[in-house]
Amino acid sequence: MKPFTTLALALTLALPLQATAAADPEQEPLFVEAGDLELDAFRWEKRPVVVFADSPLDPMFRRQMEALELRPDELRDRDVIVITDTDPDAPSPIRQALRPRGFMMVLIGKDGQIKLRKPQPWDVREISRSIDKLPDRQQEIRDRRAAPIR
Repeated sequence: MKPFTTLALALTLALPLQATAAADPEQEPLFVEAGDLELDAFRWEKRPVVVFADSPLDPMFRRQMEALELRPDELRDRDVIVITDTDPDAPSPIRQALRPRGFMMVLIGKDGQIKLRKPQPWDVREISRSIDKLPDRQQEIRDRRAAPIR
């Protein structure tokens, strides 16, 4: 295949992916920076997955974020919001509450309680399994099954 044809084919295949990945203006963001956010703001609405590092260049932070970005639909389906904090010199309220040391991934339940702390990256499948075992998630699954199909 000629180089131009290969490039054209690659661009043709990539465009639908980019369109799919484009943020729906009505959809809430999946990834947010900690800033001045507080965990109580998400209680009973979202399951925060908080990813801490001492720098955005931390290899474990980068691996964790790449893993999370690969499967956003699975996270959204479980009402997850990913909160990142990579600046220990500007301690956010969430950093002060969870007190990480270096890299850490924390799963918070909708009830505001810490469900999981991990000192290394986890993939979305592992996080999803942990969420799916939570009692409130089990109830959500039962409720969805019982809901009439529209």
